[in-house]
Amino acid sequence: MNSMTGYGRATGSVGAQGFSIQVSSVNRKALEVKVSAPGAWEELEPAIIEAVKKVATRGTVQVRIELDGVVSGGGAAEFDEVAAGVWLDRVAAFAARRDVIFSPTTDALVQCAMQFRRKIEPPPPEESREAVLAALEEALSGFAAMRGTEGAALREDLAARLNGLMTHIDEIAVRAPQVVAAAREALLRRLREAGLDLRVDDERVLKEIALFADRCDITEELTRFRSHHAQLKKLFSGDGEIGRKAEFILQEMGREVNTTGAKANDYEIARRVIELKNELERIKEQIANVE
Repeated sequence: MNSMTGYGRATGSVGAQGFSIQVSSVNRKALEVKVSAPGAWEELEPAIIEAVKKVATRGTVQVRIELDGVVSGGGAAEFDEVAAGVWLDRVAAFAARRDVIFSPTTDALVQCAMQFRRKIEPPPPEESREAVLAALEEALSGFAAMRGTEGAALREDLAARLNGLMTHIDEIAVRAPQVVAAAREALLRRLREAGLDLRVDDERVLKEIALFADRCDITEELTRFRSHHAQLKKLFSGDGEIGRKAEFILQEMGREVNTTGAKANDYEIARRVIELKNELERIKEQIANVE
């Protein structure tokens, strides 16, 4: 089981040009890969997407390639020292004419350099492909490891919640046969209070009890719920994509719970049904994080 959130980073170089690759992801029902690469390296996007598909099947995955750090627009950060110097001289002269001491700080000098930065194009993609994809593989390895670690924690939490579901189902199964008996006693009590002395084996009483028992029979719903539960447990213990299948099974489990609540006509069962619904919602929220 893998989480849909993860992060990985790696660095590399092509000749004298260094670069870094960051891979991150957030939740999404399908897989979407977004690539941000400098200049001509955009031609490597199809190969990058294929590499991501080998380790991810769901989520929005962002692959960001930067030359020597974060640079707006994609080039490596260099600046026109001559132009920056002329600008500083003019500012200094302007300050002097007004009897203002001009003593720029380090931060001011950095900002000045950034104002006169220029971009250089990265090495051609045919020269860069091998190095970029090698660094990408390293970043994806860390990315996948993080998703796996978070997925293991999610698996443990979901396993505990699955056990909790069966606790409620078992309690409902124990209570269900008592519902008909309680209804029979309530019917006979109402008949006696109404002055109608009918025997338990009276055909009309038996018919009424039989109809009630048929209406509130939840055996089929409990059987199907247990079957879905077993499928979900098996799915959680396996490998590969889990999220979409789990969402479908949870939907079916919710349907059985709703039918159980509608048919049971009993306070104790209704209370358990509410707990089941709440727990199913919590599981759905967790599954939204699972690949």
